[in-house]
Amino acid sequence: MNILILSWRSQGHPNAGGAEQVTFEHAKAWVMGGHDVCLFSSFYIGAKRDEKVSGVRIIRSGEAVFGVKIRAFLWYFLKKHPKFDLVVDEFHGIPFFTPLYVRSRKLGFIHEVAREVWKLNPWPKPLNILPSIFGIFFERYIFRLFYRKIPFLTVSNSTKFDLVDWGIPKNNITIIQNGVKLHLPKILPDKEAKKTAIYLGAISEDKGTFDAVRVFGEIERKDDNWQYWIVGTGTGAYIRKLKQLARDVGIIEKLKIWGYVTDSKKFDLLASAQLLINPSYHEGWGLVNIEANSVGTPVVGYNVHGLKDSVVNNKTGILVGKGEYKALAENALKLVGNKIEYQSMQKNCRKWASKFNWKKATKESLELIESL
Repeated sequence: MNILILSWRSQGHPNAGGAEQVTFEHAKAWVMGGHDVCLFSSFYIGAKRDEKVSGVRIIRSGEAVFGVKIRAFLWYFLKKHPKFDLVVDEFHGIPFFTPLYVRSRKLGFIHEVAREVWKLNPWPKPLNILPSIFGIFFERYIFRLFYRKIPFLTVSNSTKFDLVDWGIPKNNITIIQNGVKLHLPKILPDKEAKKTAIYLGAISEDKGTFDAVRVFGEIERKDDNWQYWIVGTGTGAYIRKLKQLARDVGIIEKLKIWGYVTDSKKFDLLASAQLLINPSYHEGWGLVNIEANSVGTPVVGYNVHGLKDSVVNNKTGILVGKGEYKALAENALKLVGNKIEYQSMQKNCRKWASKFNWKKATKESLELIESL
């Protein structure tokens, strides 16, 4: 088959995250399965407009939020390309609206239904009210009006629940859990001598980065034998806000912001920390939790969609109510303070993480696309 994937970002984009990793793993597997795959996504500075990576043709045009949707529509109609047998419409808040112009078979691919995340958008005031209104009043109708008859691929029961709530028939939804691409050091490093809490992810409101800093502050008030790491990137405004909050809660001298790190360095840091703090407000899955578990690092986070799928509460981590950062800090201290419980949870973490691999996930996705 000739397969077209429409996604707002490609792997390699400076703001690419777990969703982009997942998309590319499936795309590579489909190529290995004998299919031709083209990924159309947004352009970024330093990227090639048209290239082939691991057998996947990548075309980049337009900016990530709105421009890529318009460019994809124009490219589909005006540019020369093979006839596509399947078009994958990947959702990241706003879809590509392929039911309006694509006659070939279509597959919706979604990690999370944005829902309340629209309210946590990074737009400056008063413009930030626009995405909030869109999310509250219009998101559900996009699904119901345009996508009710389209099959969907998603990554968790939480997202399936949201899709059904937004009007997609449950029989149209296939769940394929993500694999994990491990870049483990040959010998795992020992845990830091000084207790370490790590946050790994984009520095943004919806990912709970600022709640992570508040958690760090609560931990510091009760036990000053800790250090704190933040691994990830964000806008200049968010970095400044984060540093100011770190000053306000009294941890700025003990906080290290690593920024972007390589995959191998990421796993090295995850292995060295005692805990991963994940106070994200909403996820499709929570790939970082499985990555942390793979190196024996438990997770303490919020009991929200995605995280409750990737964290087995009280087995591979501890989940508390959304926004309850003080309870999160309290549970972090209790867990690390109980050596027997902590070591037992480490074993559970490694066992749980071993269940997720790309061979299984991509075999299932290949079977799915070939059955459509």
